[in-house]
Amino acid sequence: MGFNQPQQLFDTVIIRLGGEIGIKAAWTRKLYERRLISNVKAVLKHYAILYESLNRRFGRLYLKTSQTQSTAPKLAKVFGISSVSPALETTSKLSDILDKSVQTAGSTFKKGSSFAVRCRRVGRHAYTSQDVCREVGRQLLNAYSERKLRVNLKNPDVTLSIEVREEKAYIFTDVIKGVGGLPLGAQPKVVCLLNGDISSPVACWMVMKRGCPILPLHFEETSFNKESTNRALKAAKTLFEWTIGFPTKVYIVSHSSNLAQIEQNCPKKLKHVLSKRIMYRVAELVAETEHAEGIVTGDSFNEQAEKALHVLSLQDEAAKHFPVHRPLIGLDATEIDDLARKIGTFENSPMQRIKKRKTTPKKSLKIIKLKEVEEAEARLNIDEMVEASLKSLRIKYL
Repeated sequence: MGFNQPQQLFDTVIIRLGGEIGIKAAWTRKLYERRLISNVKAVLKHYAILYESLNRRFGRLYLKTSQTQSTAPKLAKVFGISSVSPALETTSKLSDILDKSVQTAGSTFKKGSSFAVRCRRVGRHAYTSQDVCREVGRQLLNAYSERKLRVNLKNPDVTLSIEVREEKAYIFTDVIKGVGGLPLGAQPKVVCLLNGDISSPVACWMVMKRGCPILPLHFEETSFNKESTNRALKAAKTLFEWTIGFPTKVYIVSHSSNLAQIEQNCPKKLKHVLSKRIMYRVAELVAETEHAEGIVTGDSFNEQAEKALHVLSLQDEAAKHFPVHRPLIGLDATEIDDLARKIGTFENSPMQRIKKRKTTPKKSLKIIKLKEVEEAEARLNIDEMVEASLKSLRIKYL
């Protein structure tokens, strides 16, 4: 059921913490909850949302605000939250629960609707959860007899949910699924290679979901692909909508000269491998400077030559000090596309790349050996190329 309730009906947003947070040891759970509260407050401040209080209970946060309906969808995009619900708060007295349930139903139940009542309790009360469901259901049928409501416990049009927690109770009808994962900032930051394709923004989002703040690093190829940087910046801007409260900056490095030197001095089949190896060397230095703990790339492996498993191993060999993470390694193209749509970066991707991904090569792949790569790199001054890349580095704030 969508948000069709009057804005003034509800006064609280129930924020349910991700399941992973609840199973952590007490000290770790407390740390994660503090981080999540900080992230929630950053969102509230960013959108100028007024609120009276933000209270923490085990597995829950309760936000007291009059802007419940506009706030709930925004909080659903905070990593570490499993779901949110605009709710009406009352006391745990059964009479108060009945009154507020009738009030809620009056604004949400349409004529002829089928409904079910669900109740969950924490604490000791003079009634059971079944007592609450039975009494509330009876009250609703009596109060709105002219609407010809029907009880349907298996597949109702509307579910009226009641959450009783010690001395408080909350009545709600909507559950908005959250993004889940771990609170952003609960894990170390990582350098993410971000370009203008479909995959790399999804890889960024995946590590963000695991609690890692990202440092997007884009290698600009102006003489080869002028639109790539614009797409990368648009993707970064979309990703930063999920990282409110954290820095919104993109590191941009000139890569055109490197590609030109590779094309002039090395075999064509090694271009992609050599280019990626230089990127990893630069990314390591950025990670060291920014105190990050890894490099993330949108690579997966498939039939395409540049994504063959042995080629990925050759690329990784250049990263001597930091691990290279590939969060998309187990996903196929359709799954990556679906995630890109969910995140909001899919429409920014070039359609020709989408079509290309759905084709397979007609020729068998030729295995590239490390010796070939090392011989090709001997024709290049790698140290100077990396140094020049670092000197070209600039930061774009979005």
